Amino acid sequence: MHGGRDVANDASTVFDLVILGGGSGGYAAALRGAQLGLDVALIEKDKVGGTCLHRGCIPTKALLHAGEIADQARESEQFGVKATFEGIDIAGVHKYKDGVIAGLYKGLQGLVASRKVTYIEGEGRLSSPTSVDVNGQRVQGRHVLLATGSVPKSLPGLEIDGNRIISSDHALVLDRVPKSAIILGGGVIGVEFASAWKSFGSEVTVIEGLKHLVPVEDENSSKLLERAFRKRGIKFNLGTFFSKAEYTADGVKVTLADGKEFEAEVLLVAVGRGPVSAGLGYEEQGVAMDRGYVLVDEYMRTNVPTISAVGDLVPTLQLAHVGFAEGILVAERLAGLKTVPIDYDGVPRVTYCHPEVASVGITEAKAKEIYGADKVVALKYNLAGNGKSKILNTAGEIKLVQVKDGAVVGVHMVGDRMGEQVGEAQLIYNWEALPAEVAQLIHAHPTQNEALGEAHLALAGKPLHAHD
Repeated sequence: MHGGRDVANDASTVFDLVILGGGSGGYAAALRGAQLGLDVALIEKDKVGGTCLHRGCIPTKALLHAGEIADQARESEQFGVKATFEGIDIAGVHKYKDGVIAGLYKGLQGLVASRKVTYIEGEGRLSSPTSVDVNGQRVQGRHVLLATGSVPKSLPGLEIDGNRIISSDHALVLDRVPKSAIILGGGVIGVEFASAWKSFGSEVTVIEGLKHLVPVEDENSSKLLERAFRKRGIKFNLGTFFSKAEYTADGVKVTLADGKEFEAEVLLVAVGRGPVSAGLGYEEQGVAMDRGYVLVDEYMRTNVPTISAVGDLVPTLQLAHVGFAEGILVAERLAGLKTVPIDYDGVPRVTYCHPEVASVGITEAKAKEIYGADKVVALKYNLAGNGKSKILNTAGEIKLVQVKDGAVVGVHMVGDRMGEQVGEAQLIYNWEALPAEVAQLIHAHPTQNEALGEAHLALAGKPLHAHD
């Protein structure tokens, strides 16, 4: 226990806010709540930072960056640089990855202590609408925030054993580069690992039951990613669901519903993440739930007046930055500030494979469903016309979805470093910008950001480096 005071020896202590779970949503609420003068207790059974810092966003992006360096070494000659690629030192990769995590973890611990948050390490359980039991003591609060996060999911009859059938948690600490891998699931986690392992030298096959990779993205983005993966030699099978997996003499065999079979050294199960809620006392205290998720309103309030919930535990977008926003919203609401519900369509979404897929707003199909097909305009700007993208040797597109004569309601981007361009795209969507308004802004040349400006110039009817 550090920060705040020792509640173990003071049963009369009642906090303004008791938070169960120290991941993105929980620690954001703790930091913001303390900043606003709330007396906060933060309970975490593992390490503050949760999935994102220790087993998700940060380590996977470190692996992807190491893979990018490997690809650059292999392909350096096309840029006139003579370099030799001698292989992947997986121990060195893990040392680099773990160093990134350790630095951020130390900084986060310092923040929690400096804000005078009472941090309690231990496995907590909701014991009443206003208390959590942990380490044999009862921590009382005027309000309780549930933020217990998520864990990798599997499918019925498919046991993740950590040996040949693994989850993303196992994949992040694997002591070797698998010679071959089957990845079950073509969503964000699946395609990111496919991309990293291919860069490391693995033969990779992605199995996705739906008809496209990254199926929640605009169909054009999915098709562009599929084209890029084919070019990279990443195999994938779409539109047929998993049936069974079994060990072979030296690996795993996966059979699909149509009888098709695939074999590899390892099977990575990347079918999403499920909420951590079982056995934590939520149902006993009357908290409304659905399939393990805690149900909340637009202000993150449960049906129990003294309990809120945020992050992967609730059925909203499973993104760290969504957890941050939800945690901040709860802290500000409890501190008496005026709060505004989150527009989840306005949240930036990035898949950090090579090439990256980034988006904000709604897809063209969703826009047509909402506004009518005749009221929707879509424009594609090819990165081939963007100088910096040519220099980086990346291909892709920016697709804009606009309500006819109105605002841009969707920005969908595919290409290396497109995740870095989603900030302006977020402003365009959330401020309901018209194409002509964005076209008036001068974008620096040569940058990839300029491609966003050029796309809006074209949509406004005055294309520059694009055909009419």
